[in-house]
Amino acid sequence: MPALKTRIMYVERGGGLASHRGRIGRVQLSKTGRTLYYQGVELRSLNGSGYKTNHSDVETGEKYWVSGPRKDGNDPLYPGVVEIDDDVRDEYWREIRGIPTKSHIQAFRAPGKHSRRSPHPELIVHGTSSNQRSARRPAGAR
Repeated sequence: MPALKTRIMYVERGGGLASHRGRIGRVQLSKTGRTLYYQGVELRSLNGSGYKTNHSDVETGEKYWVSGPRKDGNDPLYPGVVEIDDDVRDEYWREIRGIPTKSHIQAFRAPGKHSRRSPHPELIVHGTSSNQRSARRPAGAR
């Protein structure tokens, strides 16, 4: 059996309708490209019939938004954090984003496609959660 084609893609469970973090990772494509495989999940295309989703988990029926990664990093449908799988991080920052000096960054905040925010995502350093950021703020600061 020939090896499946792979591609770096953006995968978001819930398709922006839920508060799940999106991921940039290597996805395997079926021969026709209508079925994708990512982290043990088989995602079948909805053939344009989904609302804010374009694939569903064959086993559970859960909906996903899957797309090619954008050069500007504005991949999520709505504002959120995008995590980058370790096995694609260097290639993502070098080949897709064109910023090889950022290859150490494992996650970034993106404004989302349906946001009125600036199209330039604010980068955050891996390991900094919103709780950790607020813990470092001076008393009384929001």
